[in-house]
Amino acid sequence: MFSSHDGLCTIGELAEHLGVSVKTVRFYSDRGLLPEASHSAGGHRRYGPDAVERLGMIRSLRGLDLSVPEVRRILDEQDAQGAREGAGAGGALEDAVAGRLRVLGSELAALRWREAALRLVQECPPAERPGRLRLVGAVAAPPSTASLARFWRAWLPPRMPARSVAAFLEAAVPPPPDDPRPAQVLAFARLHAFVTRPCGGGVGAGSCQPRAHGGAGARASAVLYAGLAEAYDLAGAELRRGAEPFPGEALDGFVDAYASTYGLRDTPGFRRVLAGRLADDPRIDRYWELTAEVISAPGGPPEPTPGSAHDWLLAALEGQLEAASGHGGARRGAVGEASAPPIKRGPVGEAPARR
Repeated sequence: MFSSHDGLCTIGELAEHLGVSVKTVRFYSDRGLLPEASHSAGGHRRYGPDAVERLGMIRSLRGLDLSVPEVRRILDEQDAQGAREGAGAGGALEDAVAGRLRVLGSELAALRWREAALRLVQECPPAERPGRLRLVGAVAAPPSTASLARFWRAWLPPRMPARSVAAFLEAAVPPPPDDPRPAQVLAFARLHAFVTRPCGGGVGAGSCQPRAHGGAGARASAVLYAGLAEAYDLAGAELRRGAEPFPGEALDGFVDAYASTYGLRDTPGFRRVLAGRLADDPRIDRYWELTAEVISAPGGPPEPTPGSAHDWLLAALEGQLEAASGHGGARRGAVGEASAPPIKRGPVGEAPARR
């Protein structure tokens, strides 16, 4: 391979054989990644035939954008395994490749988000561009859901078990799409703006802390939210198939979540009180509308959210009461029942009105 009688080569010959610069070979040698076999009488570095394969491995690893410390760990593992087929394909290489893939995934997500944001600005009328720039400029790329999580943590009952909080956040906080459309970027940016406005900023808005949180302790609230989650899942399935609200398993679970939390029986009277209380709750419809826009497939029907599931269940409850009473005024007449217990509101009504 090399012209010398002892089978060794100079740094220049090695560099020329691999198509790299002498400076590159010296760089890896100085860092201990490419050991020299010996030195000439004049002190010049000399390399053995195995240096060709080793330098080729270094170039391949660096070509994947792995760092020098990562390359060192992979080569050290290869040396420990010994020169055998498959050497170097151990845990160090797997970990380095997996880590690089995670970084690239984040970088690609950021690029896709920026591309969609640029198209959003490009495609809107000139008069709207400053406002849209402010909206999308307030969101990182790729976007974080931290502001949405903070919003809901402020509304959830204090000292609620961490597992219950995590389960609720998973349902209520929409993950940003991996490959967003401009409309989804706009919806997520508006969602971020919605939750970062000061609490109680609107005319007639109430306290930031929901009034109904005093009606149940932390453990009772966890029971309530767990029951509501199951009911929302059932209602979501009905929404996906386009079913109109109707009494059934989903509604029974919805009502039972409230009744069980307060140790009450599910009776027609309780249902009338519950319907009235829930109908009087403040609304945050805008949050759920934007959430549906973020998570729905392009051109497809809106994906159910806890908000739309709650509305479907409340409509089913009101329809059942109206059918039982024979007229449409049953719900309003039930709100003032003297025996009505304090009933905690569901998560879709836990914020002051934000119209």
